[in-house]
Amino acid sequence: MTETKEPGRRVALVTGASRGIGRAIAQALHQSGLFVVVNYQNNQAAAEETLQAIGGPEHGQLLQFDVADETAIDAAVKSIGEKHGRLDVLVNNAAVSIDGLLLRTKTADWQRVINTNLSSVFFLCRAGSRLLLKARDSGRIINLTSVVGEMGNTGQVSYTSAKAGVIGLTRTLARELAGRGVTVNAVSPGFIETDMTRGLPEEARKNLLGQIPLGRIGSVEDVAAAVNFLASPSAGYITGQVLRVNGGLLIS
Repeated sequence: MTETKEPGRRVALVTGASRGIGRAIAQALHQSGLFVVVNYQNNQAAAEETLQAIGGPEHGQLLQFDVADETAIDAAVKSIGEKHGRLDVLVNNAAVSIDGLLLRTKTADWQRVINTNLSSVFFLCRAGSRLLLKARDSGRIINLTSVVGEMGNTGQVSYTSAKAGVIGLTRTLARELAGRGVTVNAVSPGFIETDMTRGLPEEARKNLLGQIPLGRIGSVEDVAAAVNFLASPSAGYITGQVLRVNGGLLIS
């Protein structure tokens, strides 16, 4: 028997939602009244913590799949359609980073980053578009890019290339889907307080803060608030944009 949620309740899929920015996004969307599908790849325990943080199975569900696996994505989105009959918000957050200078970057590492950070966005947007188009004016796609995808960064050739590609994909899909009322935008975080930045040496952290006009590293809640806004009815006339959450690190 197919289970469906109440017709008026919007459904969101957030990839990479088991921790960090993804978890904060799931919590923000839940607080705005959405039923949140929490994607994760391996860490089920962390994903369970996210589910509990949004109130448990009445307010969300876990959905395990690898965002780099096209077949798994198609099956996952199909299952959302069968269970809920709708998908209103797609947040492409999952990403990996394998850093290295150009001459030291292995082909396998390049391909893994491109597959996870860029191809996954294409696969998910394509698979989810049919459900999102049915949502019409409530349909939202929000893709996570990065400040380094806009400005470049030494030693991150694969990551910056993938994140720059996300911006181009976002702008193109915004044009393609606008006629059906579906908006497509990107959120571009700067340096955010995560496990990686917390491990920075004090001198490196000091130098980093010196580059940020607001004088602090961002929080995951800062990013989640931007995503939540773009997912809301208030952002219905915004599409094809890159919303920067970087404390002024990049201004143009």
